[in-house]
Amino acid sequence: MRRKNVLVHAMAIGVLSFSVLPASAGTKVLEFQLVTKPIDPRVIEAPNIENQTIMQSRAFGVGVFKDGRIAVKDFVVVIDLNKGVGSGFGYSTYTFDDGSSVTARFTLEAKPNAVTHGDYKIISGTGAFAGATGTGTFDRVPSKLNVNLYNVKLNIVTP
Repeated sequence: MRRKNVLVHAMAIGVLSFSVLPASAGTKVLEFQLVTKPIDPRVIEAPNIENQTIMQSRAFGVGVFKDGRIAVKDFVVVIDLNKGVGSGFGYSTYTFDDGSSVTARFTLEAKPNAVTHGDYKIISGTGAFAGATGTGTFDRVPSKLNVNLYNVKLNIVTP
């Protein structure tokens, strides 16, 4: 009986200690493959500048994790290219299967015959990622399909 009381008190102290301790920041690293497709892209040719274009588009994507979970990505992107070389930026919201989301600004660099690389700056989150900040990267993977395929890594920090 005494042992049972000691265990109950120890558990109560542990619960009380846990509940009064300040929450510590957590970091979650998410790595996945992302498939995206532009929705009604608009390409604008610059007047009097050969091969200078600006592309703007809404786009949609699906991220697939190794364990089979998925996330959907809704985003906008603007890309400024001259003869295949240029840069771009946009804003993405990833929504995960539990309803949580992460919103980030991204930048990218494009060069002919090179892997397109980009960086994320996480600006907000909801649900499990409420108050999120952090960074991330993405690299385009060659694909014979009429889609864009990327390897993505997000470093999400929550309060």
